[in-house]
Amino acid sequence: MSKRVADVLIETLQAAGVKRCYGIVGDTLNQIARAISVSEIEWVHMRHEEAGAFAAGAEAEFTDNLTACAGSCGPGSLHFINGLYEAHRNRAPVVLIATQIVRQDIGFQSIQEVDFNEVYKGCSVFCEMIITPEQARRKTVAACQAALTKRGVAVLIVPADIANAPAHDELPYTVHARRPLIRPSDTDLDEIAAILNKGDAITIYAGAGCAGAHGEVVATAARLKAPMAHTSRGKDFVEYDNPYNVGMSGMIGGPAGYHAILDCDVLLLLGCDFAWSQFYPNKAKIIQIDADPTHLGRRHPVTIGAVGDIKATLEALLPRLKQHQGDSFLAKYVERHRKERQAADAETLSGPDASIPGSYLAKVINKHAAEDALFTVDDGTVLVWTLRHIDTGGKRRTFGSLLHGTMASGMPSAIGLQKCAPGRQVVCMAGDGGFTMLLGDLLTVVQENVPIKIVVFDNGKLGFIDIEQKSAGLEPVFTNLKNPDFGKVAEAMGLWGRCVTKAGELEGAIVEWLAQPGPALLDVKVNPMQLVMPPSPFVRPEAVVGMAVYTAKAMLHGKGHDVWEMIVENIP
Repeated sequence: MSKRVADVLIETLQAAGVKRCYGIVGDTLNQIARAISVSEIEWVHMRHEEAGAFAAGAEAEFTDNLTACAGSCGPGSLHFINGLYEAHRNRAPVVLIATQIVRQDIGFQSIQEVDFNEVYKGCSVFCEMIITPEQARRKTVAACQAALTKRGVAVLIVPADIANAPAHDELPYTVHARRPLIRPSDTDLDEIAAILNKGDAITIYAGAGCAGAHGEVVATAARLKAPMAHTSRGKDFVEYDNPYNVGMSGMIGGPAGYHAILDCDVLLLLGCDFAWSQFYPNKAKIIQIDADPTHLGRRHPVTIGAVGDIKATLEALLPRLKQHQGDSFLAKYVERHRKERQAADAETLSGPDASIPGSYLAKVINKHAAEDALFTVDDGTVLVWTLRHIDTGGKRRTFGSLLHGTMASGMPSAIGLQKCAPGRQVVCMAGDGGFTMLLGDLLTVVQENVPIKIVVFDNGKLGFIDIEQKSAGLEPVFTNLKNPDFGKVAEAMGLWGRCVTKAGELEGAIVEWLAQPGPALLDVKVNPMQLVMPPSPFVRPEAVVGMAVYTAKAMLHGKGHDVWEMIVENIP
């Protein structure tokens, strides 16, 4: 058989570094599937395309390598949309091969015709159709290069007749994705240093842009005697081996990080694009350094905004900074954070028959998981417990939907991570709502023999929504979930499964679950009444009033037991 356009496309993806392609085969994808089958690219057969997009995005985010997913025309390639929004917002280099109906039928509202340019324009850095066989290699290279250099999703639309057409001789286009080092000008650095050298109470707020710059960020904190708060996405990169760490701010953070930011006179934002303006100080001078110029000053007004990679920028800035001497501001918040952690670590249960708080479950997993484990997390309360109680130590990583805020990303993201890191322990911290959204891909775990470890935080409800409704003074509606025994579901699907309902069974079950050589699922019935408490000074008055109104309504409607259980579980 002579070389087809499909072969050119896959050869180009392979040369660009693609190791895996996630998807579901179908008629318009068949020629491309054939080309993949004789290439070095591994095809990962998913049960739902959305799960494939989550898996591809997680692999790309972790490895920083181009990863692919592919779908058939119409609904097949349409199903990727939510997972690709997640990948795009995480700046993960993913290429979607979106196959299309044959060219002669496009534009006539044909069966399974979808305008993918219109659909994907909001979550891509590149979205183009291969119109003729003569441009197949060139457009595939352009898609790969856009994904790698612009950091996002590239969509390559391939009509079925194009994929099956004979390949043409093209110029030898190849992908070039070398990254420059970027830092502010000397004038900007001098201006930044002048403000920092005069500051008496400086706080650093570090985000995901600090990846790879741990030493420089900590050295800057040491030079400035500055407490360092971090965003949820920055946790993995700056929390460990850091005597200046004071934890997170925001609604899922703690009082130390929250007040260190609000009480400073100079705030240094490093690779940080934290979205909520109410958590920024109103009177402090704010210096923001970020590799993306569109991030500067968009969340809160800043005094100086400078473009630069954090590592390169701090290397150039540190020689300009004077050593600060007084450490009273630093010591105040470091000690406050130490006491907060000490109090959290002291959480105990009343006995072996006690119910299991989600926070306690996260702490036990933290104790027994591998020191270099990779954690994927569903959105909701389980994300809070993971960010608060899983220590990363510089070797672990956490992956949650912190920019897109979608449910259901946990298990499929774990599939992608395990595929690209077969020697690492991969733990999926699943919420019962998110897990069941893409439950079918538990069969992918079995079929692909992916030895991920899934724990379901089973509170029988959409817990975060339940809390939101209560804080608004509402009795929760439409949040309850009627769940099966997920351990038995797992066993029926062909993997290890168990369900735990009592605290006394928990630790032994976690040790057994993590020790399984293959995929394993642990269903833990966690306390449904545990609340997510924001930093105590930031509990909004309307939320307090809302909880009081909910309590009164619940009592009047004969739900006093629910109120009592909520009080017992959340007031020490």
